[in-house]
Amino acid sequence: MNNWNTFCQRFFSFENPKFSLDLSRVNYPESYFQEMAPQINKAFEEMQKLESGAIANPDENRMVGHYWLRTPELAPQSEITSTIQETLKQIESISAKVHSGEIIGAGGKFKNLLVIGIGGSALGPQFVGRALSNPEADVLTAYYFDNTDPDGIDLTLKQIGDGLGQTLSVVISKSGGTPETRNGMLEAQNAYHAAGLDFAKHAIAVTGEGSKLDQVAESEGWLARLPMWDWVGGRTSETAAVGLLPAALQGLDFKGMLKGAKQMDALTRIAETTKNPAALLALMWYFLTEGKGSKDMVVLPYKDRLELFSKYLQQLIMESLGKELDLDGNVVNQGIAVYGNKGSTDQHAYVQQLREGLLNFFAIFIEVLGERTGDSIEVEPGITSGDYLQGFYLGTRDALYEKGRQSISITVQEVSAETVGALIALFERTVGLYATLININAYHQPGVEAGKKAAAGILDLKTEVREFLRSNSGKLLNIDEIAKGLSKPEQAELIYKIVVAAVSNDTITYSSENLNSPSQAKVIYKG
Repeated sequence: MNNWNTFCQRFFSFENPKFSLDLSRVNYPESYFQEMAPQINKAFEEMQKLESGAIANPDENRMVGHYWLRTPELAPQSEITSTIQETLKQIESISAKVHSGEIIGAGGKFKNLLVIGIGGSALGPQFVGRALSNPEADVLTAYYFDNTDPDGIDLTLKQIGDGLGQTLSVVISKSGGTPETRNGMLEAQNAYHAAGLDFAKHAIAVTGEGSKLDQVAESEGWLARLPMWDWVGGRTSETAAVGLLPAALQGLDFKGMLKGAKQMDALTRIAETTKNPAALLALMWYFLTEGKGSKDMVVLPYKDRLELFSKYLQQLIMESLGKELDLDGNVVNQGIAVYGNKGSTDQHAYVQQLREGLLNFFAIFIEVLGERTGDSIEVEPGITSGDYLQGFYLGTRDALYEKGRQSISITVQEVSAETVGALIALFERTVGLYATLININAYHQPGVEAGKKAAAGILDLKTEVREFLRSNSGKLLNIDEIAKGLSKPEQAELIYKIVVAAVSNDTITYSSENLNSPSQAKVIYKG
């Protein structure tokens, strides 16, 4: 069991920003930091090179500079410093004009915000919007198209209702060609058009200069265009226009978020392990996963406002660390799987397995000391709901540790803009340091690109199948006949899936027989 001396030795408190890190439930040996000094010192050096402008993503020959977003004067080129500063001014100006009514929609002053993006272009804004929202103070109500699911899009449009004329859409895509975001934009355009509205007069683009989206926004006369830079990856773009513009439009304290991130950046630049919380976290991850991702990371924030933090961290960590090859070209299949929700909800979900099932994880608890704004009632004599929340956190942590389940605890004072910015910056830096420890490139994503290419191939096959059926109108064809007709017998399974989807969504054009039996399924194009 843990003891007081161990806790005191492994409890690290920081003042700027104010938070603490408790490593007392991790069983690393006393000599661990000394043994790992060469590796973590190399990580410090690599991080310094990164911030100095070294090419960090050789696949795309680009720098990685999300840290400059919080401290523009550290950027290696004056042009980068200037464009960051100018973009911040643009964000402030646009949000002020929207809030004051200088920029309005066809229905009058904007009341709603529709963010159209995918991955980092949605996860970050959603997390921050949920964490910092205040219904009494929010200027715009935020909605999201974050998938290419037609039913999900329809649900969001129904929630907005007849308020499209007072809805400002922000379309976020670096290339402008990301299919999910492009589809969301086209769906939004269609909805505005159906309501008799000009989408361009209700739209802002956040995209790469000269991208497809940038060209569309310019030619159609959208309200504004803000930049996405090639040196900022999607999963580290929350403190760029990607995250700051939606936050500012919603009415959140985006400057406070930048302040908290900047403070954490300064703290995590310290090249001394025990004074650097990101280094401490990276070394704990390395110890707990044996440097090869042997355990999952369960993120348990004990605060409703931080409910989406684990979802945000899934992309940041798994897309950054999930790599087949290391920097030397060796097959390593690295990564750390991340899941979680919030406490104490999870105690009624999967803590039973965490305590008594497979020992294939470590936990990161996040404790928030501030219970609420204002006084709390007593649910029992001398006990508040917040007391229960802390009790569940402390009890769960120790119940896990009794069974050999190790954990890290992060304690913050409150969920403020500064705290959220600091947490984002802390985990960004931890990912970068850990990546050096395991000798992988955290800043490219070949697996994601492979998935996009595979999806594009499926879309091409869909078109071929539909054209083949159309050219054989009136003929009842089985899957083998279609596959052979396309000279693609090896893709019969995919063709079956495509046929099932087509028939399910368009019974006017298609009819079928035995659709539930792949070997006997037949389809006919009726025209």
